[in-house]
Amino acid sequence: MKLVLFDIDGTLVNSQHEIVEAMNLGLRDAGLPEMSPQEILSIVGLSLPVAVATLLPHADPVLHDRVVQGYRDAFVTSRAAGQVPPLYPGALDCLDALAAQKDVVLGIATGKPMRGLLAILQAHGLSDRFVTRQSADGHPSKPHPAMLQTALAETGIPAARAVMIGDTTFDIDMARAAGMTGFGVDWGYHPTPALHGAGAALVAMDYPALTGALLDWIMTEQMA
Repeated sequence: MKLVLFDIDGTLVNSQHEIVEAMNLGLRDAGLPEMSPQEILSIVGLSLPVAVATLLPHADPVLHDRVVQGYRDAFVTSRAAGQVPPLYPGALDCLDALAAQKDVVLGIATGKPMRGLLAILQAHGLSDRFVTRQSADGHPSKPHPAMLQTALAETGIPAARAVMIGDTTFDIDMARAAGMTGFGVDWGYHPTPALHGAGAALVAMDYPALTGALLDWIMTEQMA
């Protein structure tokens, strides 16, 4: 068996707009100036408290907590209004192609809380697609490998037969720390040169390219 793990934000779903809006709402609620999309998107993938502390390294913990709460409140309001980020073009086709491989198990490793992850999966009809689902709940933030180590333990698949797919250097660093292959994607929140620099085995330019690379990787593992 092979394990293919996906990040969510910036990899499966295009959540750029809602992340920027939610973070700037949290900043405003805390009496702080807004930040540029580039600043905010640079920390996507980290668990929320770590992300806020990274954006505001000189602020005190009380201020961090206010921003975190404002961010969370914005997401609760957004989900209550039925707003869900869209899948990237080709994402569903990729998942379908992988599901057709009888010896492939799919999983998720995301810095989102489990509640947010489940809401997105349900909204897109993907709740039953992923055998293992790892979130920020109960794990250290990426790039710590705990999420991936738990996914490996749950599925019984060794790291040598697993691949992590993500759009940030946090995903690639996490994969390397867990001893597994890391594939980057070009359409997310960290630039391609940074993904290569972090050690990505490849960086796909679009979902058809990623699907082809994954099927090639699966075939190579079958022949090993």
